[in-house]
Amino acid sequence: MDTRQKLKTLLDHWIEHNASHGEEFEKWAQRADEAGLAEIAREIRAAADRLREATDCLDRASARLRSDPTP
Repeated sequence: MDTRQKLKTLLDHWIEHNASHGEEFEKWAQRADEAGLAEIAREIRAAADRLREATDCLDRASARLRSDPTP
């Protein structure tokens, strides 16, 4: 498998993996809120926000890789 194909595979995997973790972060932030742990919930949500930012970067990288005509 060449580098381009490997990157396509990895980017798809990382994007899906991040989505799964983001859902878990949100679920646990809610649970923290319900347990009266507002500051903990805030930090978990901040991590979820940063994870979404990272996923946005990976999405853009994936789109560029797929649109690049270079073999």
